[in-house]
Amino acid sequence: MSSRIKKIIILSLAAIATLCLVSIFDMSPFPEASLPALRSLSINTVAQASERFAQVALSASSADLADHVAAIAYPRFEEVERIQARGYLIEQLESFGWQVELETFNEGINLVAEKVGTDAEAGTLLVGAHFDTVKDSPGADDNASAVAALLEIARLFGSQTNPRSLRLVFFDQEEQGLLGSLIHVANSADPASIRGAIILEMLGYTCDTPGCQRYPENLPFELPGDRGNFIGIIGDLDHPELLEAFQSSDRPNLPPTITLPVPLSPNLPPDLLRSDHAAFWQRGLGAVLVTDTANFRNPHYHQPTDTADTLDLDFLTGVTQRVIDAVSMLLKG
Repeated sequence: MSSRIKKIIILSLAAIATLCLVSIFDMSPFPEASLPALRSLSINTVAQASERFAQVALSASSADLADHVAAIAYPRFEEVERIQARGYLIEQLESFGWQVELETFNEGINLVAEKVGTDAEAGTLLVGAHFDTVKDSPGADDNASAVAALLEIARLFGSQTNPRSLRLVFFDQEEQGLLGSLIHVANSADPASIRGAIILEMLGYTCDTPGCQRYPENLPFELPGDRGNFIGIIGDLDHPELLEAFQSSDRPNLPPTITLPVPLSPNLPPDLLRSDHAAFWQRGLGAVLVTDTANFRNPHYHQPTDTADTLDLDFLTGVTQRVIDAVSMLLKG
């Protein structure tokens, strides 16, 4: 047990002990006039300690992320390669207590796992990442980094119960035209129950040389900065709560974000529609894309050089933490 967790437990026990003491009036060593203030102080202390404990319990593990990336950082283009990757993902998900459903279509197989919430009216939060690659690329950033983050979410939320259901989807054949996500949205019996989708796409590459960060042309807004040290969050204007959730974390030292609210229209630049979030936008469903901006930053994009040693593990851990905190908030319904 870490020293941080021990301190929080000790603080909680001390506050609870004080509450018990002041509730037994005859045994209280405090003046009667001070009891209400002490009760209030103790209750607040317990609440603060509980919140701190929850934050520690939902903390991303750098070691686990590195292990997951290393386990699948090989080309996942051919069917046999994707079968191998699916085997690893299923093994990990089941070890975290999830039941995995295979969503089969002509060109591939999505993996779907869901924890049902306590409030049927709260709907479902979907978090997804594609696990396939282009030919001959090990795809460490694209998209093993995001798959690793999704597995961390599975580990941390596997034993939790929340008002809103949580669905995890590992999409197949994104590189062939978003096939897996298009199939998943089309197959959804009640698309309206999906209250939001968080799509993870390349989360682990940074660059700090002036001019190393570029942006798509013809964007409807101007973006700041020419260094790739931030994580981009792109969401549709009709569902601002999804973007806002990524601003809720009060943890220090997390990677900065640039959030882009996008007005959906037929004239959006194609570069804003290149990942699985587009499948949800096409159906009018709220979705955000979390990304390190792919080829606008990473020179190894779709290359044999997209290997684990090119990733910034601290950045990937911080980005994963931002996603975890946003998921935790959105699951409250």
